[in-house]
Amino acid sequence: MTRDQLLCADFVVTMNADLDVIADGAVLVRGTQIEAVGAASALLAAHPDAEVVDLAGRLLMPGLVNAHHHSGVLRGTAEHLPVWEWLRLHIDPMHRVLRPHEAEAASWLCYAEGLLSGTTTVVDMWRYMQGSARAADALGNRLVTVNYVGAHPDYDYFDTLDDNEAMLEQWGAGGSAAGGGSGSGGAASGLGGGASGRIYPWVGLEHPFYADEAGQKRAIALANKYDTGFYTHCSESQIEVAEFEARYGARPMFALEKLGFFDVPRAMIAHAVWLDSSEVSLIAARGVGVSHNPVSNMKLASGMAPVSDYLAAGVAVGIGTDGEKENNNLDMFEEMKVASLLGKLRTMDAAAMDSWPVLQMATMGGARALGLDGVIGSLEPGKKADLIAVRTDTPRMTPLIGAGPYANIHHNLVHAVRGSDVDLTMVDGRVLVRDGQLVTADLASLIADARAVVPALFERRSAYLASVAAASPSGPAGLFA
Repeated sequence: MTRDQLLCADFVVTMNADLDVIADGAVLVRGTQIEAVGAASALLAAHPDAEVVDLAGRLLMPGLVNAHHHSGVLRGTAEHLPVWEWLRLHIDPMHRVLRPHEAEAASWLCYAEGLLSGTTTVVDMWRYMQGSARAADALGNRLVTVNYVGAHPDYDYFDTLDDNEAMLEQWGAGGSAAGGGSGSGGAASGLGGGASGRIYPWVGLEHPFYADEAGQKRAIALANKYDTGFYTHCSESQIEVAEFEARYGARPMFALEKLGFFDVPRAMIAHAVWLDSSEVSLIAARGVGVSHNPVSNMKLASGMAPVSDYLAAGVAVGIGTDGEKENNNLDMFEEMKVASLLGKLRTMDAAAMDSWPVLQMATMGGARALGLDGVIGSLEPGKKADLIAVRTDTPRMTPLIGAGPYANIHHNLVHAVRGSDVDLTMVDGRVLVRDGQLVTADLASLIADARAVVPALFERRSAYLASVAAASPSGPAGLFA
């Protein structure tokens, strides 16, 4: 029988409903779950046979939930364009020529980067996601898979809904991959399928416009058939609002409701930058989750999402890095800082987007948006042992005050800490990063594998773009062509 683990740290930042911070605290892990949280002295006395993990100079907190991410190997090569030109010239052509082994190499490296910087759960919209699931299975992270689907004759260079259904069959609840799992469905029950319940396949569309009427209906039907979530990009740029009005006679969220995209077990929208107050009220009433991706929205000049309005309305909001190509790193601590600063700038209110709400979005908010708030997102008995240790013995964490009028742990975590300050990452009670080093794979090999696939991928993309230029001087068609 495996011994209980008792992790003892300078502080435990629980992220429970009361936002309790326990000085000289500890977390007792039994198997894959948290058994107890409290003062280290009391838990040491009550569990003398537990294996003690001394994390002096560290604090414990829940693992971070990256609510919107794309694996990839384009970092630093798709720069300085607004979102639709960026898609037309860089991203869509890459998807046309991408091969399965390249997609899998990207997922291995991106999930490793996330684990090293404290991300324990990733929502990944990507292609050939059997490879992504294999990477998460081996590395140990929790993964919501969202196939990058195009279900329209003009957008036939993404995954298909058949590919998406294959993921649901293979890796969903009761699936055979990696031993299968239990429960009736990822979104409804909080239980995944393959990789001991850590893989949660959802239904995805790159964008509602990337599907014709038949494709839209089938995507909705698949989510209902497999009792899982539906995920898409929407309202990322201002031009989308006018296009929805032209196509459907309604603003985007009302159009999606009319089309039936909210009549599923769970729905989630990435970006949601340009919602008006009526749309905010609608998605709050319909229980639609949102991923706020501030760095990506700034880099692509998409706009500033009204996140304070979402939170005030009760919308479940998580934080996402978006992909390595539209962010350039996958550091959720950096994302939290930018989310706070951008919220202040948007409202011209220095008190907006305080540190606690931002920390909640990166933990419980993302978990709630995914329907996993009963499983992850806080350090509480009965939840999965998904947690991280952050160094407190650094200049960035000095001074460190746990209580009283100058308590600053939450401010330091949002505004000072970097992902490189993460010292330990645990998922399902298994240590995946120890002393700042990945222990479930050789990082140098993952980097080498990713670098090895880039030249051929770029050559094929260049050849495709050259062929399009020869046929049409204006280049490949965009979303609104």
